[in-house]
Amino acid sequence: MRTVFALASGRSGTRFLAGLFRRNVSRDCLVRHEPYLDPGNPTLFGRPIEDHVRGDHEAIRRLLRKKKRAIQRHAPRTYVETSHAFLKSWYDLAPEFFPDLKLVHLIRDPLRTAASEAQRERLIHRVLLPLRNYRGSDGRRYFRWALTGREPIFAAYRNLDLGLFQRYVVQWIEIENRAMDFLDRFDKHGDCFTLHCPEDLNDPERVGALFAFLGLEPAGGRVVIEGSKNVIPFFPTRVTDGHHELLRRVVGATPPRFLEIFDREPYCSAPWIERLRS
Repeated sequence: MRTVFALASGRSGTRFLAGLFRRNVSRDCLVRHEPYLDPGNPTLFGRPIEDHVRGDHEAIRRLLRKKKRAIQRHAPRTYVETSHAFLKSWYDLAPEFFPDLKLVHLIRDPLRTAASEAQRERLIHRVLLPLRNYRGSDGRRYFRWALTGREPIFAAYRNLDLGLFQRYVVQWIEIENRAMDFLDRFDKHGDCFTLHCPEDLNDPERVGALFAFLGLEPAGGRVVIEGSKNVIPFFPTRVTDGHHELLRRVVGATPPRFLEIFDREPYCSAPWIERLRS
């Protein structure tokens, strides 16, 4: 069965992308954003993120066996999952279970991504969303949809008192390094289609090129730009001069090896790339 997964951070347009698939090519594929309501299909948020940090690959493999069985129920249709859990907990095991997978790489300005993620986490805690935290193997509580802060990259910032926004900047840098590592290590560049958000998600020609890349034909022969925007109700994200300064401090403390990927495509021509120059 053909499978398509997303290489993305949270707040990068994954839900809108799912809507584009549903609106245009649902006759040929089954679309899941974050499969909470798909019985037997683990989301791999929460504890699997910590399992990945600890190197407990068998715990993740047990969940991936369940995911594979759940996905195979829908053959021969193409299965599309736009969850940002892929790069957080199981990307490096994915080829074992889905060797012919295709990827959609969503890239959004790190400043706006981190500001939006921080705002979303604050709101989730403010409304006391159930199950927003999980307990790790060390007894500590972790936010279900974020990296743990124990990933090796965070050690570089021990002398920088990271606030929530800055932690999400570091997470964005780590996620994009994982994306490039995955594509390089498994020779998947030819199986990956890149979209810059939000501009490409609102471009019918670019979205049509994505569908053609995946061998999917839009209903009616044309692309309709329509999907659900994952907005934060009553708490719009605002980017301030303070955010720019906080990002600058993170980039200045980031080891060069984590910034090297931004000297190549698909990053080096992005309009925001100068923000990642230390």
